[in-house]
Amino acid sequence: MNRSPLIVLLILLIFFVISFLTNILGPIIPDLIAGFRLSIGLAGFLPFAFFVAYGVMSIPAGVLVEKYREKRVLWWAFLLAFCGALLFALVPGFAVALVSLFLIGIGMAMLQVVINPLLRVAGGEEHFAFNSVLAQLFFGGASFLSPLLYSYLVRHVHSGDPSPLMRLFDRLVPPTLKWVSLYWVFAVIALLMVVVVRLVRFPEVELKEDERIDTGRAFRELLDSRTVWLFFLGIFSYVGTEQGIANWTSKFLQTYHGVDPATTGATVISWFWGLLTIGCLLGLLLLKVADSRRVLVLFTVGAILSLLAGLFGSREVALIAFPATGFFASVMWSIVVSLALNSVPHHHGTFSGILCTGIAGGAVVPLIIGGLAELTGLRTALLFLLLTLGYILSIGLWAKPLVNNKTVTKLKELFA
Repeated sequence: MNRSPLIVLLILLIFFVISFLTNILGPIIPDLIAGFRLSIGLAGFLPFAFFVAYGVMSIPAGVLVEKYREKRVLWWAFLLAFCGALLFALVPGFAVALVSLFLIGIGMAMLQVVINPLLRVAGGEEHFAFNSVLAQLFFGGASFLSPLLYSYLVRHVHSGDPSPLMRLFDRLVPPTLKWVSLYWVFAVIALLMVVVVRLVRFPEVELKEDERIDTGRAFRELLDSRTVWLFFLGIFSYVGTEQGIANWTSKFLQTYHGVDPATTGATVISWFWGLLTIGCLLGLLLLKVADSRRVLVLFTVGAILSLLAGLFGSREVALIAFPATGFFASVMWSIVVSLALNSVPHHHGTFSGILCTGIAGGAVVPLIIGGLAELTGLRTALLFLLLTLGYILSIGLWAKPLVNNKTVTKLKELFA
């Protein structure tokens, strides 16, 4: 079929939007705690409401795509995200925030299911690997920029800034909840995407047998497999680790080092995502010259050491160490997913759906950290991440894939 560069660009934009809406919770949690007068334990329910949607919706979204096709599911996803963001912007409150974040999370889960097969078809199978890496760069770029936008809005809303946009925000946003302006931006972005998806003509996507989600016999076979559950826990642990660090670092720095979450805290989270993106590029190079399990072990040890340095080091050390955990976490998702898919001989589409439900780790782990922080303090609570990182480390030791990643032995092979 004919390739569609326009659809590829749209998919890259969708990756950007997913990341822009998803990874802002970490920087704003200190403001949410202050604005809604929450305990740390209650604040843990905010990322829970968002990421539990992935566990609920990942497999049903695959079924919806097969029944209603990609365009309609994308349109529904952005409409849900628009409704969630607008609700949060209009009625800022803790209970409303939980409903809003769940709606946005449902929309993001639906998008994740649609866009990878669509990218394969629109960009061509021979370019899928390159386009996938490019998509991750867009994803990482948005994660880097959204905390900076938050910081900019908090400093300029209700500050006497005479620009028309800031004056509009002054009318829409309560003076004590400046960060709500961010959700007005999200609502506008989601609405624009609803319009764009409606107008664009999509190619017909024929899912390969290994891309289909079978909720019948194949699903039951996979659930009976110990290997499937072990790798499900790997994805659960990775996303839980990523979101545990991203959601609680700013509050940790505020509590133990007096860091302003709207400026320095937001910058630290921005660099966490930025270095995670840069690490992906280095990881691609390392995977060409070394076994993926060794790379996973090396980077996980680096993440553990960086986390400990951030938790127990000085302010200056923490400001460097927490972003460094992003760099070392960069290869974990791709390696765990590839080891998982290469460890089963068939039903890869259904297995991918099961793995995607493991994204719910981003709901559970931050909630556990918040609950532990109520009892022991946030520093001790964050040590829980040593368990999730330890499990990821173990995957590099026990995984026995049916197919190993291909490596090169000569420099000219690498560039070829």
